[in-house]
Amino acid sequence: MRQSDKQQEMLQGFIESPEKVRGLYRRTLWIVVLSQIFGGAGLAAGVTVGALLAQDMLGTDRFAGAPVALFTLGSAAAALLIGRLSQRFSRRTGLASGFLAGGIGAIGVVAAALSDNVFLLFASLLIYGAGTATNLQARYAGTDLATVKQRGTAISIALVSTTFGAFAGPNLIGVMGRFAESIGIPALAGPFILAAAAYSLAGVVLLIFLRPDPLLVSKAITEHQQSLEVNTPDMEPLAAASINKKGVVLGATVMVLTQLIMFAIMTMTPIHMGHYGHDLGDVGLVISIHIAAMYLPSIVTGVLVDKLGRIVMSIAAGVTFMAAGIVAALAPSDSLFVLIVALALLGLGWNFGLISGTTLLVDSTHPSTRAKTQGTVDVLVALAGATGGGISGMVMAQSSYAVMSLGGGFLALILIPVVLWSTKKTVKMDA
Repeated sequence: MRQSDKQQEMLQGFIESPEKVRGLYRRTLWIVVLSQIFGGAGLAAGVTVGALLAQDMLGTDRFAGAPVALFTLGSAAAALLIGRLSQRFSRRTGLASGFLAGGIGAIGVVAAALSDNVFLLFASLLIYGAGTATNLQARYAGTDLATVKQRGTAISIALVSTTFGAFAGPNLIGVMGRFAESIGIPALAGPFILAAAAYSLAGVVLLIFLRPDPLLVSKAITEHQQSLEVNTPDMEPLAAASINKKGVVLGATVMVLTQLIMFAIMTMTPIHMGHYGHDLGDVGLVISIHIAAMYLPSIVTGVLVDKLGRIVMSIAAGVTFMAAGIVAALAPSDSLFVLIVALALLGLGWNFGLISGTTLLVDSTHPSTRAKTQGTVDVLVALAGATGGGISGMVMAQSSYAVMSLGGGFLALILIPVVLWSTKKTVKMDA
């Protein structure tokens, strides 16, 4: 039997059995969870020490936001490619390729630090961004076979699993730094050794185990339903209506503002702490708690998004960001505790915004073009992160950390009128 015939037979089995679909949905979530644990560790490495590595190699704070800008720009390009690879071939192909590319980029960063080559550092950070893009796009894999009332929860499960790796990553800075020095590599490059291994493992997990592919199954089921021109009650949640362009715009707006604000404040916090005598251990603690707040509340947030609605949680994101900006601006420079509170609120606001915005996007797309649309929106999200990371250093150099934090907080309030303006047009999504 030819490979295409075998695949068609496999897909037919899922078309005919809602129970098999539910089983594959659960299995897909477990595979995504495993890959995200590794992916989270790879993500946290660059976020934590990228700015410090650039500061060390360039000898100035002014361009300390460049690493975040570069790997988020790289993630923008990667998001587009991953979305198209996923749409054309499978989620497995797109996601595995992205994680493996991120691992190669991390190896390049280590080589750049070893050779003190700034140009290699910047080029490698662009490639490293593929891992960041994939870490975010993996959240979509869990929604391919989810019902409308499961989507927020499915996204949250993918994100909460990232917590384990993301929380461990910053706390291994010291260990990886000492290991790097023991083999003749600069200490700040140590976390990128961890990132190379973590991203590569995440890619291998998806490449081997994400079979049958959830996106292919979802498309096959939808195409079958459309060919029959009837609604099968058991499979109705998987049938997609026509694309809701206004819903796509709203979901994208929520995620773009969420990413821009979070990256701007987070990127400059390690630099701000360094200016006031905090050591790498303090920086690692603050960032690890921030990352934990980004991902750990997800399991509750997903339920709230499914129960209270996408709109309510989008507004909650704006309010939480405002609180984070105020606390960060008013935090005494030597107060580790207040900085922890500020960065925890920042992470929580990001969590609310990303999950509610992502769910709005999934609600508003069709399986036949879903991955491509998701990839395109994630380009905008990545560019927002690059903008936030890139301008944060310049804003802080010309003013202060407090001014930058307050600016981010007030910018977050834009979410509230945007969401309220769209409420009547998106009310069906909250059903």
